[in-house]
Amino acid sequence: MNNITKSSTPRVKIIQKLYSNTLNPEEKIVYNKSQYKKFIKDVTEGTIERKELIIETIKKLLKNDIDLKRTDKLLKIIIYAAVFELLYKHNNPKKVIISEYIKTSQFFLEKAQIKYLNAILDKLSDLIRKN
Repeated sequence: MNNITKSSTPRVKIIQKLYSNTLNPEEKIVYNKSQYKKFIKDVTEGTIERKELIIETIKKLLKNDIDLKRTDKLLKIIIYAAVFELLYKHNNPKKVIISEYIKTSQFFLEKAQIKYLNAILDKLSDLIRKN
């Protein structure tokens, strides 16, 4: 991310929009003009629309590894968006998805949370995508 600020990367915008939606679910989400607008909108809207399925998937696959009730809100949002991509964005390789969300998480989370996120996403990606 040499010349690009972290806040302008698409996944940072996705996390910001999902967090905003969590705080103000009735507020309309605005998508600014950007080369990544369609991707940002697809992942944001898809994560919101399929949230229950994403939660079920996480609970089923990681029943002993994560307690979503006790997990930090921002960490959950990042996990939900990553799981959405793993489930529905098959053109994106799982290693790229994990790498991008780990980079994005550095903008929002502390080091211990980032390590936990990495472990969770590694395990989920292996269980969701066999390739």
